[in-house]
Amino acid sequence: MTQNPLPVIRLKPKTSPTGVRRGVPWVYDNELVTDRRSKALAPGTIALLEDAERAPLALVAVNPASRIMARVLDLDVSQRIDRAWLAARLRRALALRERLYDAPYYRLIHAEADGIPGVVIDRFGDTCVIQPNAAWADVLLDDLATALAEVTGATCVLKNAAGRVRALEGLDDAPAILIGAAPEAPLPVPMNGAIYMADLINGQKTGLFFDQRPNHAFAARLSHGARVLDVFSHVGGFSLAALANGAASALAVDGSDPALDLARGGAAAMGVADRFDTRKGDAFDVLTALGDEGAQFGVVICDPPAFAPSKKALEAGLRAYERTARLAAPLVAPGGYLVLCSCSHAADMDAFRRASLRGIGRGLHGAGRGTGPAPQLIHSGGAGADHPMHTHLAESGYLKALFFRL
Repeated sequence: MTQNPLPVIRLKPKTSPTGVRRGVPWVYDNELVTDRRSKALAPGTIALLEDAERAPLALVAVNPASRIMARVLDLDVSQRIDRAWLAARLRRALALRERLYDAPYYRLIHAEADGIPGVVIDRFGDTCVIQPNAAWADVLLDDLATALAEVTGATCVLKNAAGRVRALEGLDDAPAILIGAAPEAPLPVPMNGAIYMADLINGQKTGLFFDQRPNHAFAARLSHGARVLDVFSHVGGFSLAALANGAASALAVDGSDPALDLARGGAAAMGVADRFDTRKGDAFDVLTALGDEGAQFGVVICDPPAFAPSKKALEAGLRAYERTARLAAPLVAPGGYLVLCSCSHAADMDAFRRASLRGIGRGLHGAGRGTGPAPQLIHSGGAGADHPMHTHLAESGYLKALFFRL
């Protein structure tokens, strides 16, 4: 038998290998034998994971500096993790997206759920943006970019290095142009009949949030002929979709001038600038001010950043979601719709729904509407199908959207 040339890491004697064999993608440092040799492995090293009896389990990517010390790459230990392996995973992911969408604007790789752990890739036509949020992906980044260009035909591949996850992995925050030339201006992205302007260089994350696509579409169906308020709007995700579906007007609220500039650019590109307005400011302050003004909207959407990014932040995060609902509910005209979203994986759907309902109840009671009909939950949404959920990783099903009729 040919000896495997890879370094070996091993589960502790009392750590069951069943989870890995069934598809659990992460192995934590407290589940592994962490001797001097394993701790000395360079971040991003590809290794052979064995159980406590020295039986091979999987090929893994190792980072001794991370709590997730091993990320499972392949249960077939005869595989070689190289450009060809990456290309095969990319082709599999691409086949799904090409079946789902008729234009090349989507999340192509959703990390573990697409078999490329710690890696996010969003596609914008001929340009792709990679977020390599794990050390092994940084090590193989040139191979990944080359395979991506070969599989998709992309002429530009960018590296986005922003976000707390890279910091947790001990990685840098330096963006890079990996292939081709970076776009000189924001790219127009068609979606749900709207046009969004995506800044792939200076924008948030990869430049646009594709995950909300189905929720944008559902909210747009409710918005025909209505006045719409889009809070935490970023580049106008909900409001521009609503205008594309015949909303009477839309007001986008965000704390970022550059994001609102992009939203206005999208409205202009759609020819709906006369029905679109923006307001810069802290979302809670603006919601409070609109309440004081007696403003009413047919549809109100609140899509905040992750208020509960970790279990430690869960209690404070749920209070923030409740506050959002409390301030937003009185702004919804009787018979109108309130859309509340959470991208916090630490807050599950039940906890988020309870916090939202507490906030709605308190908001309506404070506005003198507490004796009316009970709120109706008409729809619950998640991320689009280009953001598949890994069945053993709850974090991959992070997005939640609740649609209420008040």
